Amino acid sequence: MHKINEYHFQQFAYLVKKLSTTVEGDGKMLDHTLFLYGTGISDSNTHFHDDLPIALIGGKATGIKGGRYIRYPKGTPLANLHLTILDMLGVPCERLGDSTGRLNRLTDA
Repeated sequence: MHKINEYHFQQFAYLVKKLSTTVEGDGKMLDHTLFLYGTGISDSNTHFHDDLPIALIGGKATGIKGGRYIRYPKGTPLANLHLTILDMLGVPCERLGDSTGRLNRLTDA
């Protein structure tokens, strides 16, 4: 499983790099793109689905403050991230799945 995940991540890194160098309008394609990348299982041997490795990659127009590792309290639902992203994309939603609220610290605001 590790080798498969590594291959997928290499392909994802290639896509992000390509978008960061492809001109679009007054910037690059990545400037107006937001990716959520991760896996649904943190340990494939035990099918452990907590403490998931998730990457949020966005260009400057997305408002994401990059270059950081953020750890949220144990038990924070992943749906909170999805709810926060929907808000950022202008699609407000009161609840999503098992969400308990929005995440802070993703942007400079």
